[in-house]
Amino acid sequence: MALNKDFDPISEVPGLKKISPFAIVAVALIFLWLISPIVNIGAVERGVVFNKLNGKLKVIGTGFNIIVPFVEEVYRMDVSTRKSDTRATAASKDLQTVATEIVLNYHLMPDKVDKIYQEFKTETDKRFIDPTIQEVVKGVTAKFTAEELITKRQLVKEEMQETMQSRMVKSHIALDALSITDFQFSKIFNEAIESKQTPEQLALKAQRDLERVKIEGQQKVVQAKAEAESQRIQKETISPIILQLRAIEKWDGKFPQVIGGSGAMPFINIDAGSEKK
Repeated sequence: MALNKDFDPISEVPGLKKISPFAIVAVALIFLWLISPIVNIGAVERGVVFNKLNGKLKVIGTGFNIIVPFVEEVYRMDVSTRKSDTRATAASKDLQTVATEIVLNYHLMPDKVDKIYQEFKTETDKRFIDPTIQEVVKGVTAKFTAEELITKRQLVKEEMQETMQSRMVKSHIALDALSITDFQFSKIFNEAIESKQTPEQLALKAQRDLERVKIEGQQKVVQAKAEAESQRIQKETISPIILQLRAIEKWDGKFPQVIGGSGAMPFINIDAGSEKK
């Protein structure tokens, strides 16, 4: 049987002429990408390779890695520092309702991401971080009264951080920092604190005023003693000669018109040697 030179296999397939060559190329590239044995892992990532045949997991580092197509599957895990902002409501030791805002910075331990994936998959925040913060805040808050949460804030933070860190390490997660950004109490508790602060503030003001009066009194006593001492020294240093000099300084150069009697002004003692001249 001779071949028909005019036979076109593409034209014989219904609808094949309608497929664009670009679409064929795109499909081919996608297929090659799916079966490609090369996987590129980013700088802040680690890859968890799951073997479908034996169910085992392994960790691959940054850069290009070779896997077995269709047998091995790669899950990317972010190992950079993450931030979790959580609000937890708990009861204090004196049964006051307290809403606490916690900001947590943490990162996954890069060489343990296979264990993290095995336990939490890729939902570390949802399945571990948020529930653990809730538990830790409730446990620590119950150890302090509402007032102590304010006055001993640093101690409360340290205990929360230590408890959180011990739990995170067991799950191969590193705690970078924990901060308490806010405490919110009930309206009744806030009003009770304000009513308590008013008498305390008045007492503190009265105490400060008393201390100020005492200091001012002590300063006046010291000043009076200094003035008395100055007058005493001045009296001891005054002599007839100084009095005579002061009289000369004040004399206007005129002699009194009346001399004599008990009210006469003492005259200036002039050296007798001046008369001989």
